[in-house]
Amino acid sequence: MSGEFQHDTNWCAITGAPSSGKTSVIEALKKRGFAVENEVARELIEEALQDGRSLAQIRNHPSRLQHDILSVSVAREEELDPGALVFLDRGLPDSITYLRLAGHAHPADALAAARLFRYRAVFIFDRLPVVKDDVRTEDAALAEKIDKMLEEDYRAVGYDPVRVPVMPIAARTDFVLEKCRALA
Repeated sequence: MSGEFQHDTNWCAITGAPSSGKTSVIEALKKRGFAVENEVARELIEEALQDGRSLAQIRNHPSRLQHDILSVSVAREEELDPGALVFLDRGLPDSITYLRLAGHAHPADALAAARLFRYRAVFIFDRLPVVKDDVRTEDAALAEKIDKMLEEDYRAVGYDPVRVPVMPIAARTDFVLEKCRALA
């Protein structure tokens, strides 16, 4: 799967299993004045819930949901300035993992999308205990599987992800910023 990317960027992808604390760090980065892109999956699911669909209805068609997430994610990244430092709450290669979980052994559209933009850095957050909410339905076993698959898929596309250990939000935020500066 590894090969050339279409565009180099200054963006940093923050990813990890559900309930890994990545969104908390994204929010901390935003408060510190950094540009961020929020997680598309959560936004799409929350919009569908507001439109009156149940979580079961939304998740009943995982392939459709994942393709919608991929489509919106690509459109958003195409609008970003490649030279700007932007922290992404999940990168395009995440779609490879989630489409594989939905039953696609080799999701060609996600594989192609993952080659569009080369991120400056990829951070995979070590897992925290799973906390379910209105959008999150995964249990600890599935979260562990997702964690492993994310690392495999990012590596297969050509990244060397930086693992972010469990520590307080401010310390994780500092860790990401220090590693990001070192990779400049």
